[in-house]
Amino acid sequence: MATYRYRKTSDTELLKNVPALTNRLLAARGVVSADEAERFLYPNYDEHLHDPSLLHDSDKATARILSAVAKDEQIAIYSDYDCDGIPGAVILHDYFTLIKYNHFQNYIPHRHYEGFGLNRGAVETLSKEGVTLIVTIDCGTTDHETIAYAKAKGIDVIVTDHHEPSATLPEAAAIVNPKLGAYPFPELCGAAVVFKLVQVLLAKGDHGVAPGQEKWWLDMVGIATIADMVPLVGENRVLAHYGLRVLRKSRRPGLQQLLRKNRVDQRYLTEDDIGFTIGPRINAASRMDNPEDAFHMLASRDEGEAGAHVEHLERLNQDRKTMVALMTRDLHKRLEHLTELPPVIVLGNPEWRPSLVGLAANKLAEEHKRPVFLWGKDGNGVYKGSCRSGGLVSVVKLMDAAGDAFLEHGGHHFSGGFSVRDEHIFTFGERLNEALATLGDQAAIEEEVVIDEVLTLDAVNDALLKELSTLAPYGTGNPKPLFAFEAVTPKKVEQFGKGKEHLKIVFERSHSPLEAIAFYADHTSFLKNPTTESIFTLLAHVEQSYFMGRRQLRLRIVDIV
Repeated sequence: MATYRYRKTSDTELLKNVPALTNRLLAARGVVSADEAERFLYPNYDEHLHDPSLLHDSDKATARILSAVAKDEQIAIYSDYDCDGIPGAVILHDYFTLIKYNHFQNYIPHRHYEGFGLNRGAVETLSKEGVTLIVTIDCGTTDHETIAYAKAKGIDVIVTDHHEPSATLPEAAAIVNPKLGAYPFPELCGAAVVFKLVQVLLAKGDHGVAPGQEKWWLDMVGIATIADMVPLVGENRVLAHYGLRVLRKSRRPGLQQLLRKNRVDQRYLTEDDIGFTIGPRINAASRMDNPEDAFHMLASRDEGEAGAHVEHLERLNQDRKTMVALMTRDLHKRLEHLTELPPVIVLGNPEWRPSLVGLAANKLAEEHKRPVFLWGKDGNGVYKGSCRSGGLVSVVKLMDAAGDAFLEHGGHHFSGGFSVRDEHIFTFGERLNEALATLGDQAAIEEEVVIDEVLTLDAVNDALLKELSTLAPYGTGNPKPLFAFEAVTPKKVEQFGKGKEHLKIVFERSHSPLEAIAFYADHTSFLKNPTTESIFTLLAHVEQSYFMGRRQLRLRIVDIV
């Protein structure tokens, strides 16, 4: 359960030309010098990015790709199916298209039937199609056996990835990974890795491409960097900053139509729009159908084709919501028949898609404030699932304590994924509950949330918003500033939305009302129940919305205490 503490105020003045609050927020985020503060507030594309040729094996990868192009070899771009792999695939697709090389294809594995990583069946298929070079994106670093199989079939594999390498590396033609070698910043996402490799390819190859043309592909790097939740510090901050800048001007018809359909003003697009609008549509493709639908939505330059993919992704996203709602309703019915709710809820259905159970698990864990493990069966007959902690108990500690029941398991304290051995599918719930009883207090999560500043409601204005925008984009490693508004009483507390599923609290101020909202929440969702008679402390972020063309300054509720 979250406990809150106020951050100790600091008088550190890192930069003289910025407000005191900005200096305090910079110091709170580990910025300790004027030079670091300058780099943080004013990212510079030409000065703050590392030399891409420093990436491990970038020279080998470049030589092999340019050789394949010179010899008209058939190349396969093999990418993961998520919000990192698919944008990365678009980048390499756009590179080959730009240099007018046509002997390539994109291959994205089916999440339900093929799973993560380079798989043997895909290699077999690509071999039959005459492929002699595979370039992976966002996968491959630990795929030893499949890469060896490809080599035996006469196919070279270039790995571009950002996942942790094992003690031994696969026998690939090149492994371009910032976590190998001496690259100065190891936290790049997969799309950023392939973008930097393309920079080397453009520098080494004589393609007649205008300098800087690749900057238009930063829209894909921005989506992946923010959606894949890599730390938004250092080089990632620069890439996310410029990625958003390009996204606001992106000419991709699929992106433009997707944003219009969801009433997002492209000119003011933020990291939140990636997280709540773009990302879920990309993921819906692999969760519900074919991941290539998302790829074509991003890559297509034809208005009609791109629009058709946008419509399809919208339907898939709606179908996803419907399936999760039906799954949740079924779960509620099953829980009603239990005489007593166990400390760890474990439920499943072989008919459920493992890619969807995490969304339902999250809802149940929030409702019942306890760990929830849900499972389904994938296209290969493997029992897989997702788990959520409910905020009190570490799911990783629970899975570690019952480790022999799982084929694989991992994640962090609040959420994780797992696959279960067939013989344990109906008993691993008992094992997890036994593990919780044995671990006791050792299973608890100790989460401390730090409040950055105490503000008055009157202090929330355009000047504050402009100041906070200099520290954006926010995300992992650079959290949104959390403010406390003490001893406040609302004028109005109400639910809004089609199904009245969202909470809105309205405060009177000296100059204008101020709204505070929380999506998928009601008055019971917080530590204290907000009413028009109660006095409480509101913990919230400051933000602005451009929904339906209406600009609104508001608060996003984190908790009420």
